[in-house]
Amino acid sequence: MTTEKLRPLLIVEDDPALQKQLRWSFDQYETITASDRDSALSQLHRHSPAVVTMDLGLPPEADSVSEGFRLLEQILAVAPETKVIVLTGQNDRANALRAIGLGAYDFFAKPFEPELLGLTIDRAFRLHDLQEENHRLQAMQHPPALTGLLTRDPEMLRICRTVEKVGNSNATVLLLGDSGTGKEVLARGLHESSPRKHKRFVAINCAAIPDNLLESELFGYEKGAFTGAGKMTPGKIESADGGTLLLDEIGDLPLPLQAKLLRFLQERVIERLGGRLEIPVDVRIIAATHQDLKALIGEGRFREDLYYRLAEIVITIPPLRERQGDAALLAHAFVRRFAAEHKRGGMNLSEDAIHAIENHTWPGNVRELENAVKRAVIMADGNQIGRADIGLDASPADQTEFINLRQIRDDAERQAVVTALGRADGNIVRAAEILGVSRPTLYDLMHRLGLK
Repeated sequence: MTTEKLRPLLIVEDDPALQKQLRWSFDQYETITASDRDSALSQLHRHSPAVVTMDLGLPPEADSVSEGFRLLEQILAVAPETKVIVLTGQNDRANALRAIGLGAYDFFAKPFEPELLGLTIDRAFRLHDLQEENHRLQAMQHPPALTGLLTRDPEMLRICRTVEKVGNSNATVLLLGDSGTGKEVLARGLHESSPRKHKRFVAINCAAIPDNLLESELFGYEKGAFTGAGKMTPGKIESADGGTLLLDEIGDLPLPLQAKLLRFLQERVIERLGGRLEIPVDVRIIAATHQDLKALIGEGRFREDLYYRLAEIVITIPPLRERQGDAALLAHAFVRRFAAEHKRGGMNLSEDAIHAIENHTWPGNVRELENAVKRAVIMADGNQIGRADIGLDASPADQTEFINLRQIRDDAERQAVVTALGRADGNIVRAAEILGVSRPTLYDLMHRLGLK
């Protein structure tokens, strides 16, 4: 039989006898002890305890509270949700109140009654659980703007957090990344995260429209401006007034139009083709490209002053091959979507298909993966999609050499958990079986590694 793992409780105390008393008193928890600031921080990073009890007098200056307050500040900086219970002397009310002011959950004067301290510890654990549940419910009620993006990769999650932060501002954003990496998804996320989300999101691909038509598409035209201009037509910039305009493949914008776009970014007014009236437009500009704009500047093909107008905030999107665990995660999602669209029932990926997907470099990124899965769903004979249906080799992926032992362990655990979750399509029970661990152990690993 397997037993549920005990919840970790960190005890920071330099008195060995008091350490032992606390361990005996609270054996319903996994009591982890530390006798100084460095070891306490090490245990905090290793076990991520929800509750910590700590003495303020710690070595090397056990008669002073400076080391204890330094530790308290560091704990709350690293893990602000942690409930810290401070143990003080009988006549130390001033320091106890100072600790509460810094963010400690509660304080107890020594000597203390284990039963009363135990009630406070139990209440701290329950409050921590309630706050975690509250965060989860809030996330469900207010889903993130990036609902079209699936990822478990740490770098992509960092980019998502950046998008959510930047969304509220009016800054011009430049999205850099290979074709098919999801630049338009992030652009829409910026729009949905902003106060402009109730207005229009307009996108134009600067590489898909001939140069002689691009100016009228962007700035619009007056009636009679050219042959065939039978009526006044607003351009994309004017159509996005109050909202957001995505200029995709901005690197392909002709130089004459770059100058006109620069003037708009400086003055925030446009003139339609064939018109003389200056029209003010309030629009947020997001630009995107797969090209190296700085190299284009060196070649004289892109204006440096325009680059710096567009690059108020630059977000670089990694290719799919660098996103840990995302290929399998996305493949499962695409199978479900296309199987539903084509009424193919409960289709799934075989193990060899998953291995092939994980090991492929995907030069076309998410778009290439999406097309490969769609073709496989349509062409597969049965309900299981094999490697041959995807059309991939099963060549092993290159392994990167590491030197630091702790980094090897942390990276290996993260990669194993993310890979297992991807293969199991997010099913925790199945992922735990793949890893050969219990479900609580997997939850602990995910919590320690910051995976959700």
